[in-house]
Amino acid sequence: MKKIFIVALLSLCVYIPTLSAQHSVAREWNEELLLAIRNDFARPTVHARNLFHSAMAMYDSWALFDNQSETIFLGKTFGNYTCTFNGVTTPTDVAAARHEIMSYAMYRLLSHRFANSPGVLISTTSFRNLFESYGYDINFTSTDYSNGSYAALGNYLASEIINFGQQDGSNEQNDYANQFYTPTNSPLILQAYQDNTNINPNRWQPLAFNSFIDQSGNLFPTAIPPFLSPEWGQVTPFALKTDDLQIISNGFDCYIYNDPGAPEYIQDSNNNDGIDDPYKWHFALVSAWSSHLDPADNTMIDISPGALGNLNTTAFPDTFEEYKAFYDILNGGDPSTGHALNPSTGQPYTPQLVKRADYARVLAEFWADGPDSETPPGHWFTIINYVNDHPQTEKRWNGVGPILDDLQWDVKSYLALGGAMHDAAINTWGIKGYYDYIRPISAIRYMAGKGQSTDNTLSNYDPHGLPLIPGYIETIEVGDALAGSTDENVGKLKVYAWRGPDYINDPTTDIAGVDWILAERWWPYQRGTFVTPPFAGYLSGHSTFSRAAAEVLTLITGDEFFPGGMGTFDIPQDNFLVFEKGPSAPFTLQWATYRDASDQTSLSRIWGGIHPPIDDIRGRIMGIQIGTDAFHLANQYFSPLLNTEEFEANTTKIYPVPFTNQFTIDTQNDQISKLELYGITGRLVFNEGNINSNQKTINLPNLKTGVYFVKVYNTAGNIILQEKVIKQ
Repeated sequence: MKKIFIVALLSLCVYIPTLSAQHSVAREWNEELLLAIRNDFARPTVHARNLFHSAMAMYDSWALFDNQSETIFLGKTFGNYTCTFNGVTTPTDVAAARHEIMSYAMYRLLSHRFANSPGVLISTTSFRNLFESYGYDINFTSTDYSNGSYAALGNYLASEIINFGQQDGSNEQNDYANQFYTPTNSPLILQAYQDNTNINPNRWQPLAFNSFIDQSGNLFPTAIPPFLSPEWGQVTPFALKTDDLQIISNGFDCYIYNDPGAPEYIQDSNNNDGIDDPYKWHFALVSAWSSHLDPADNTMIDISPGALGNLNTTAFPDTFEEYKAFYDILNGGDPSTGHALNPSTGQPYTPQLVKRADYARVLAEFWADGPDSETPPGHWFTIINYVNDHPQTEKRWNGVGPILDDLQWDVKSYLALGGAMHDAAINTWGIKGYYDYIRPISAIRYMAGKGQSTDNTLSNYDPHGLPLIPGYIETIEVGDALAGSTDENVGKLKVYAWRGPDYINDPTTDIAGVDWILAERWWPYQRGTFVTPPFAGYLSGHSTFSRAAAEVLTLITGDEFFPGGMGTFDIPQDNFLVFEKGPSAPFTLQWATYRDASDQTSLSRIWGGIHPPIDDIRGRIMGIQIGTDAFHLANQYFSPLLNTEEFEANTTKIYPVPFTNQFTIDTQNDQISKLELYGITGRLVFNEGNINSNQKTINLPNLKTGVYFVKVYNTAGNIILQEKVIKQ
């Protein structure tokens, strides 16, 4: 029987029909969508698209009768699709008309999108129950709104979005199947612990299961799940720019926005490079962090916002040396130092000491979004709903102007967040399909089968072997407990790591723990029926989705901090982890800012054995730009509601772009306090403070040609401009 495990945040109110009056109609349909995602196959790309298309339908249903707002789809050309609209009579009861259009549109759209879901009965029954609770007729299917029928207009809007989806590059009509991609490597048969040395160690490897249960808890129809969405880069985006798009062939045409460059590839040099080979360092770190996952280890860490978080983007690494300084390979974590005070209370955050093992295990599971969860894009919708419900949230767009009613706030915030999640999926999976990069399960077992790469005087040396790290990766010697009855394992490598699913019979009582194991039997901290998501690692979808969402929430609310200065989620003792018992004590996950939560998400994927650091940082950097662009484009559709005094970012300009040796920042209703210029990797290359003027010209004659990002702050410390610029 599937375990129902809904990832929510503390007091987050999961939709219950009897409480529907507490929320807008948009919120209620969003909860229906999240429920359907939890009962569908775990397809982050598909569900990011569903979240965006649903947000588009709900926003247009609202914007149609607001004379200061623009629709995004209805009566417009979106991508290559034109949605014809001949207008409709303005209603005497605008609220009722919006409710009716939105409900018919969402009922039809969701019923179509989840018709083939494994949870179709649960989902469609829930859709129908909500729809009929409003008094609407499911048998009314007309799309002819010429007589002023708002129900027909809702049906028409849904039918047009459905038609648009048949030609948007997703291959929805064939259940999103791959059309061109084929894997380079043959599958890794997990339970057989086969020799994995005959693969391309830079390319993704499929996994073969006795039975594969996906991240939403669904039994998959094949034991070798294919690469999910390697061609997704060609899907029609929201705010991604064609100027940032390259179409490059890698066996098929790969559509790549914001190309971050290649990941780390393994080197062939015979020079004892070991841990000094970036490829080996990145994957050895994943193995070393696996040693942190045993509750018998009494190492305690402070997980409060006073100790963790507050990581500036200027700290993001670029060079290999910077990566080694950023990630603590032996102890885990990053160089964040926490926040001195809670800005809401003015008081320091209370320390919270927790076993590192419990913290790392819970992070790996909480942010993994499974089983029975809403995938990373949907997870951030549960977070925004939590924020929206918080009693200290003031629904002022971008933190300024009038307080918006619940419906207006919801449709706008869903459009901005949905657009960001959709673009993050397109951008990330286009890169995944092109670079087709290996996962830790394959890379670590591959290198382990080769030998060690630290000492070329030893018989088990191989340039592609694992690096030796005393206490974490070592050679098995005669007399070792792992040597075998006939010393058949002598000379092989062992790792000090989580022992894996073979050591768990009953997940309610068993803990696999950490010990020395054969390196060629290394496992990520995941269920044995799931192991690793079925698609390439580079870049991390979790890092990109989460950072894009964090930027959107920061801009929507006008505040980087959660309401009250802290978001929380309570973790019960021995009743949270799904595939082993734990944690050993109760505690509370805490985040001061949305970016803190995002950064924690990224680290969780390393502790979970899913990503090396090279997959992480470039995803975070890409997410910053995606989230910012999605917010600003969404705002263009409804910014007329806000005058220029109320929305500062619209009054600030940069010119010329592209620039040669200088550019000028000009703001009409504010003063510039500080300016930062970042390279494409997120590295700070120039900054100037104490400007205190409404115009500033920056001279950069020695700056290399290329793409940069400008971030401008006002005297209150708020970002008033964040744009891409090109130096010629």
